[in-house]
Amino acid sequence: MRQNSGGQKKDMKVIGITGGVGCGKSAVLAYLESEYAAVVTELDGVAKNLQKSGQECFGRIVSQFGTEILRDDGELDRNRLAETVFGDPEKLAKLNAIVHPEVKEWVREDIARKRKDGVGLYVIEAALLPTAGYESICDEMWYIYAEEPVRRRRLKESRGYTDEKITQMIASQPTERMFRESCDHVIENSGTLENTKEQIGELL
Repeated sequence: MRQNSGGQKKDMKVIGITGGVGCGKSAVLAYLESEYAAVVTELDGVAKNLQKSGQECFGRIVSQFGTEILRDDGELDRNRLAETVFGDPEKLAKLNAIVHPEVKEWVREDIARKRKDGVGLYVIEAALLPTAGYESICDEMWYIYAEEPVRRRRLKESRGYTDEKITQMIASQPTERMFRESCDHVIENSGTLENTKEQIGELL
């Protein structure tokens, strides 16, 4: 069993799950929850909660981008915010500088809570995990890989996306090389779920 810097036993495993759109991360997360009683934290969901009215993150975003990004009910209009930062690297960097540290701090605190509760497996999911600096938080990073034609078929069938939209989404995410270089293990998820489960079983 690994030791942490304080010399105490580290009995909860923390795994980072990442991969491009359409690679099948959701199926992997569901399996880890049902079969291994994993606590799954999706960073996009954490970010959404931290951006609700009353949260410190919400106030800093409004101060930076103005009240025009708010809906009539006073909550953030995420689509309007996305339009504000889209295509403007400086504005996007400012938004990320507000949100990302808050999300990471929440995750650190949640890991500490779950470890105290005796949880055995904690999973962090995000497509942008390789660029978000979570290597120091995770014991292992897993790249869920699927061939591009498979990803495109899944996205068309499950979400009704066009080829153009899929191409734009893939282009906005880390490259396959970046995913592979930043992760400890690759889960091949182009085939059947049973095959994917076998690979997970070998790692856990």
